[in-house]
Amino acid sequence: METYAGAQLGERVVHDADSHLMETPEMLGEFADPEIRPRLASFDFGASTGGQEGMVAKARRQQADAAFRAGADDELMLRKNWLAYGAFLKADRPAALDRLGFRSQLVFNTFWSGYLCRLEQGDDVDLAYGAARAHNRALMDFCAVDPRLLAALYVPLMDPERSAAMAAEAIAMGASALLVPSACPRRHSPSHLDLFPVWAEAQAAGVPVVFHVGGGGRLLDPMYFENGQPKVKDFHGGDENFRSVDYMAIPGPVMQTLATLIIDGVFERFPELKWGVIEQGASWLPGWMRYLDSAFEAFARHETRLQALSLRPSEYVRRQVRVTPYPTEDAGWILREAGSETLLFSSDFPHVEGGRNPIKRFETTLAGCSEVERERFYSGNMRDLMGPQLAGM
Repeated sequence: METYAGAQLGERVVHDADSHLMETPEMLGEFADPEIRPRLASFDFGASTGGQEGMVAKARRQQADAAFRAGADDELMLRKNWLAYGAFLKADRPAALDRLGFRSQLVFNTFWSGYLCRLEQGDDVDLAYGAARAHNRALMDFCAVDPRLLAALYVPLMDPERSAAMAAEAIAMGASALLVPSACPRRHSPSHLDLFPVWAEAQAAGVPVVFHVGGGGRLLDPMYFENGQPKVKDFHGGDENFRSVDYMAIPGPVMQTLATLIIDGVFERFPELKWGVIEQGASWLPGWMRYLDSAFEAFARHETRLQALSLRPSEYVRRQVRVTPYPTEDAGWILREAGSETLLFSSDFPHVEGGRNPIKRFETTLAGCSEVERERFYSGNMRDLMGPQLAGM
């Protein structure tokens, strides 16, 4: 069987750093502890397109229809969100992965990150950690059908003691990555000494810490959209997710959080811990690395924390940070400017944002790159990020 990746890349090994579970309305509650379940938000993902006759209900009907399922191979990269093969029916995902031709997929939620981030910015600590635990159980249940599916489990950072316990719990559950918010906690920095046990748990387990779009909190003042013109719809037909003005703000929180972690010595203290920046673009990366170094040059004479660093900030980035570009970005240019060790391939399957042919788009911009650089992009850097988890894959 010819796969999507094989048709374009031949025998090249491909690891996918970004894929998703499409949640259904009841899923989070199914995996919550009894005392948390009644307090969770009610999710009706199809409400904006017709309530009970909305997209989720339609997808359930179609995924149960034999004629629709027979077209899964021909429309593997054309069907998106709940209509995609293996999007929410876990029994279908291994076959979908076979057809995609990826050796592994790092799997994230689709809608829950924003909710978890809002809880973390609130005052109800029990609900924030209870919802995170339900999320983690749901992701593990979905990914348990195939060892190639690598679950990114959520660890809130609002209460350092609970965060350390949840990091240990997530790793014990089988987390392949610890997903943390890029939004700054309300009462302390993400670089706070009390969070060091979280990073220590991840480093000891060989599990990366990852940031994903949706974890940055409110990116823009809503007044940016009050321009006197008609509302702009996003890819999904709504008006609150992924438009050009929102897109420009996506990397802001993660740039600030990573800079703080590097400057405050977290990367120095945990040199073997890898950090992934997923679905937040990468065109910002080269300039940000240089801006980090300029901050070092400007303040090193006066700040003891900078004097304690054994590397320049950009060197920590090359050593420990791995980033997924969007397929619409010039991955070849980013790679040349930021370093071939920094970029990861991702498909964003089964999301609309990933497009119908991300490999073709990436191949266009990687045309002038060496074989070593392309191998790092499609598989080597993902192996570096994930560590021994990918041994034998």
